[in-house]
Amino acid sequence: MAAIAMLCFAANSLLCRLAVAHGQIDPGSFTTTRVLSAAIMLGLVIWFDRGRFPRLASTNLLSVVALFTYLVFFSFAYLRVDAGSGALIVIGATQFSMFGVAFWEGERFKPMQWAGLTLALCGFIFLVLPGAHAPDPFGALLMAIAGVAFGGFSLLARGAGPPVEANASTFVYCLLPAIVVTLVGVHEFTITPVGLALATASGAIATGFGYVAWYLALRELPAARAATVQLSMPALVALGGAAFLSEPLTGRLLITSVAMLLGIALVLGQRVAAPAR
Repeated sequence: MAAIAMLCFAANSLLCRLAVAHGQIDPGSFTTTRVLSAAIMLGLVIWFDRGRFPRLASTNLLSVVALFTYLVFFSFAYLRVDAGSGALIVIGATQFSMFGVAFWEGERFKPMQWAGLTLALCGFIFLVLPGAHAPDPFGALLMAIAGVAFGGFSLLARGAGPPVEANASTFVYCLLPAIVVTLVGVHEFTITPVGLALATASGAIATGFGYVAWYLALRELPAARAATVQLSMPALVALGGAAFLSEPLTGRLLITSVAMLLGIALVLGQRVAAPAR
């Protein structure tokens, strides 16, 4: 289940990059289609499991804001950045934001964790430094915001109810603002059959089914191991980008990947000290 989930999450980056960067669909319409198809998929899972649709009344508004921010910025960022760079930025920003909140809540890192965090941060800075193979600065900023938002969404999920139902209701609430974004950008409205199919696959399969597979995997995986598993996603996206999108595996991307993922793994691999009193 963990392997299937990581393939689904990697597919989200590839599908989005393929759809929006090649003019098959505009980012707003991609987001709306992804949200709608994910909500339908997760709603059907709950219907077949419990014989009812998700309850919407208890949805956390902050979770809706965080998820919607991630979805919109993710789609618009992939107009400007390659699949591999985008995946590395989003997973790095997600982990950095979660580490920051953990430290603010009182968790204290060990020396090895500080070393890992420094290594990951240096890798991130090296990736976005100006140069021949640097990602577009504005695209990188959009993707970093998406990563921070997804980190917030993940942290808010700690107090949520049944995960599949909580995510289904959150996606339902994201539908209206997604439609608003599409309408605001109506002058750039573009939908082709291929783009619609890619966005639907991103929502129903890569997002909806991927979430189900991930939560099934989380039942058997310790938290630290589960977080470490997520580090495979940028590598899968980079390989997929090279294979399916003809994107280059540059030396900058490879060096950055090793530095960031090794650094994050060092942080996750150490037991965090108890919160300070």
